[in-house]
Amino acid sequence: MPESRRKTDDEWRQQLTPEQYRIAREKGTERAFTGAYHDTKQPGVYRCVACGTELFRSDAKFDSGSGWPSFTKPVAGENVKTVDDVRHGMRRTEVTCAACDAHLGHVFPDGPGPERTRYCINSAVLKLEPE
Repeated sequence: MPESRRKTDDEWRQQLTPEQYRIAREKGTERAFTGAYHDTKQPGVYRCVACGTELFRSDAKFDSGSGWPSFTKPVAGENVKTVDDVRHGMRRTEVTCAACDAHLGHVFPDGPGPERTRYCINSAVLKLEPE
Protein backbone atom coordinates (compact mmCIF):
# COMPACT_ATOMS: atom_id res chain seq x y z
CA MET A 1 0.00 0.00 0.00
CA PRO A 2 1.45 3.45 -0.85
CA GLU A 3 2.75 5.30 2.21
CA SER A 4 0.24 8.13 1.66
CA ARG A 5 -2.64 5.66 2.06
CA ARG A 6 -1.44 4.29 5.42
CA LYS A 7 -3.08 6.29 8.17
CA THR A 8 -3.63 5.93 11.84
CA ASP A 9 -7.09 5.50 13.28
CA ASP A 10 -6.99 9.11 14.49
CA GLU A 11 -6.02 10.36 11.02
CA TRP A 12 -8.95 8.47 9.45
CA ARG A 13 -11.30 9.95 12.08
CA GLN A 14 -10.07 13.46 11.25
CA GLN A 15 -10.49 12.95 7.49
CA LEU A 16 -13.82 11.11 7.38
CA THR A 17 -17.24 12.01 8.74
CA PRO A 18 -18.46 9.77 11.57
CA GLU A 19 -20.73 7.90 9.11
CA GLN A 20 -17.94 7.46 6.55
CA TYR A 21 -15.61 6.23 9.28
CA ARG A 22 -18.18 3.77 10.65
CA ILE A 23 -18.67 2.23 7.22
CA ALA A 24 -15.18 2.46 5.71
CA ARG A 25 -13.09 1.59 8.76
CA GLU A 26 -15.52 -0.40 10.96
CA LYS A 27 -17.26 -2.34 8.15
CA GLY A 28 -20.65 -0.80 8.80
CA THR A 29 -23.51 -0.25 6.40
CA GLU A 30 -26.04 2.46 5.75
CA ARG A 31 -29.77 1.77 5.85
CA ALA A 32 -31.30 0.82 2.52
CA PHE A 33 -32.70 3.68 0.41
CA THR A 34 -31.00 6.36 2.56
CA GLY A 35 -27.69 6.85 0.74
CA ALA A 36 -27.01 9.80 -1.52
CA TYR A 37 -26.34 7.68 -4.61
CA HIS A 38 -28.85 4.81 -4.42
CA ASP A 39 -30.97 6.31 -7.23
CA THR A 40 -28.53 8.77 -8.85
CA LYS A 41 -28.43 8.68 -12.65
CA GLN A 42 -25.77 11.38 -13.15
CA PRO A 43 -22.89 10.29 -15.43
CA GLY A 44 -19.43 10.16 -13.91
CA VAL A 45 -16.91 8.15 -11.94
CA TYR A 46 -17.45 6.99 -8.37
CA ARG A 47 -14.25 7.30 -6.31
CA CYS A 48 -13.31 6.02 -2.87
CA VAL A 49 -14.15 8.76 -0.36
CA ALA A 50 -11.12 7.80 1.73
CA CYS A 51 -8.35 7.84 -0.90
CA GLY A 52 -9.79 8.93 -4.25
CA THR A 53 -9.23 5.66 -6.13
CA GLU A 54 -11.56 5.22 -9.12
CA LEU A 55 -13.94 2.41 -8.22
CA PHE A 56 -17.01 2.36 -10.49
CA ARG A 57 -18.35 4.19 -13.54
CA SER A 58 -21.93 5.33 -13.88
CA ASP A 59 -22.40 3.26 -17.06
CA ALA A 60 -21.96 0.11 -14.91
CA LYS A 61 -24.60 1.29 -12.40
CA PHE A 62 -28.08 -0.25 -12.40
CA ASP A 63 -31.20 -0.23 -10.24
CA SER A 64 -31.14 -3.49 -8.33
CA GLY A 65 -34.05 -2.53 -6.09
CA SER A 66 -31.85 -3.26 -3.07
CA GLY A 67 -31.65 0.33 -1.82
CA TRP A 68 -27.89 0.66 -2.34
CA PRO A 69 -25.95 1.78 -5.40
CA SER A 70 -25.34 -1.33 -7.49
CA PHE A 71 -22.77 -1.85 -10.23
CA THR A 72 -22.03 -4.72 -12.61
CA LYS A 73 -18.26 -4.27 -12.45
CA PRO A 74 -15.51 -2.03 -11.05
CA VAL A 75 -13.49 0.39 -13.19
CA ALA A 76 -10.60 -2.08 -12.99
CA GLY A 77 -10.36 -5.37 -11.14
CA GLU A 78 -7.17 -4.28 -9.40
CA ASN A 79 -8.94 -1.25 -7.84
CA VAL A 80 -11.06 -3.41 -5.54
CA LYS A 81 -10.39 -6.49 -3.42
CA THR A 82 -12.82 -9.17 -2.37
CA VAL A 83 -12.67 -11.11 0.88
CA ASP A 84 -14.86 -13.88 2.33
CA ASP A 85 -17.14 -12.43 4.99
CA VAL A 86 -18.82 -14.78 7.46
CA ARG A 87 -19.88 -12.12 9.98
CA HIS A 88 -23.50 -11.94 11.11
CA GLY A 89 -24.08 -15.65 10.46
CA MET A 90 -24.05 -15.22 6.66
CA ARG A 91 -21.56 -16.13 3.96
CA ARG A 92 -20.93 -13.12 1.71
CA THR A 93 -18.11 -11.58 -0.31
CA GLU A 94 -16.92 -8.25 1.06
CA VAL A 95 -15.63 -5.57 -1.33
CA THR A 96 -12.85 -3.22 -0.21
CA CYS A 97 -10.81 -0.49 -1.85
CA ALA A 98 -7.54 -2.09 -2.94
CA ALA A 99 -5.58 1.09 -2.22
CA CYS A 100 -6.71 1.92 1.33
CA ASP A 101 -8.72 -1.13 2.49
CA ALA A 102 -11.90 0.89 3.04
CA HIS A 103 -14.95 -1.35 3.37
CA LEU A 104 -17.25 -0.59 0.41
CA GLY A 105 -19.98 -3.21 0.56
CA HIS A 106 -20.51 -6.70 -0.86
CA VAL A 107 -20.67 -8.42 -4.26
CA PHE A 108 -23.33 -10.98 -5.16
CA PRO A 109 -23.66 -13.36 -8.16
CA ASP A 110 -27.16 -12.15 -9.13
CA GLY A 111 -26.52 -9.12 -11.32
CA PRO A 112 -27.52 -8.47 -14.91
CA GLY A 113 -25.45 -8.89 -18.05
CA PRO A 114 -22.62 -11.28 -18.80
CA GLU A 115 -20.79 -10.48 -15.55
CA ARG A 116 -23.77 -11.66 -13.43
CA THR A 117 -22.32 -9.60 -10.56
CA ARG A 118 -24.00 -7.03 -8.33
CA TYR A 119 -21.56 -4.85 -6.44
CA CYS A 120 -23.80 -3.52 -3.68
CA ILE A 121 -21.94 -0.47 -2.36
CA ASN A 122 -22.59 2.05 0.43
CA SER A 123 -23.09 5.61 -0.82
CA ALA A 124 -21.21 7.02 2.18
CA VAL A 125 -17.90 5.58 0.95
CA LEU A 126 -18.31 6.90 -2.58
CA LYS A 127 -17.71 10.31 -4.08
CA LEU A 128 -19.22 10.94 -7.52
CA GLU A 129 -17.00 12.89 -9.88
CA PRO A 130 -19.48 14.11 -12.52
CA GLU A 131 -18.53 14.03 -16.19
